[in-house]
Amino acid sequence: MNTDELREHFLIEELFTLGGVNWTYSHYDRMAVGGVMPGAAGLALEPIKPTGTENFLDRRELIAANVGGAGTITVDGVEHKLMPRDMIYIGMGSKAVQFASDDANEPAKFYLLSAPAHARHPTRLIKISEAKRLDLGSQETANERSIFQFIHADSAKTCQLVVGLTIFAPGSVWNTMPAHVHDRRMEAYLYFDLKPDAFVVHLMGEPDETRHLIVRNEQAVLSPPWSIHSGAGTGAYTFIWAMAGDNVDYTDVDKVAMEALR
Repeated sequence: MNTDELREHFLIEELFTLGGVNWTYSHYDRMAVGGVMPGAAGLALEPIKPTGTENFLDRRELIAANVGGAGTITVDGVEHKLMPRDMIYIGMGSKAVQFASDDANEPAKFYLLSAPAHARHPTRLIKISEAKRLDLGSQETANERSIFQFIHADSAKTCQLVVGLTIFAPGSVWNTMPAHVHDRRMEAYLYFDLKPDAFVVHLMGEPDETRHLIVRNEQAVLSPPWSIHSGAGTGAYTFIWAMAGDNVDYTDVDKVAMEALR
């Protein structure tokens, strides 16, 4: 694929539109990736044609992560307050889901991740302070970073969604390097907190046949199960990673030796 074809099939360029709900539906493990940006008026989670159900969550689960200003998500009449970088898990069978911003001048930006579900698990708000933190990498290899696992053994139960957030130490720019693949799960990446003139060079493709995408602030990448998902930024950034597939084991990866990359 050339650059235009890669961007068409794997890059989500516009997630957040003020007063709108945007969805991208993928056939990789049926993951749906979306963005909601409420203004002065609230917005509802509506069904979409690809799911073929009366309500969006009839046979699905959903995680919403707030990457904007403070906001509220109401699930079947129960309000949940999300500050920046908080997430909420919403279980299968939930009917009425409403999104709202506390301040229309600083709107919330809810990043949505949804996958098919086989069981109903309770809705649960997860503060970033409650996430499981892993500190990885080093300054010498420019990949010193903190991984915040929002879904883990002591957190919200899910059918197949695994979601977390990665923050870098000053001066580090490399994510997920050394690289890996996991043929049992697909992944989606949202890059944000980039300055207007900054970007991330996202590496993808099979380890011996790599490609790259230039990704700007608040854009997302779909990563197929056979692909690496790594990258480096021209400056500071944060990203949310999310997986769906055969299991919810964060450590289930096939590592790629540095000398194997081409």
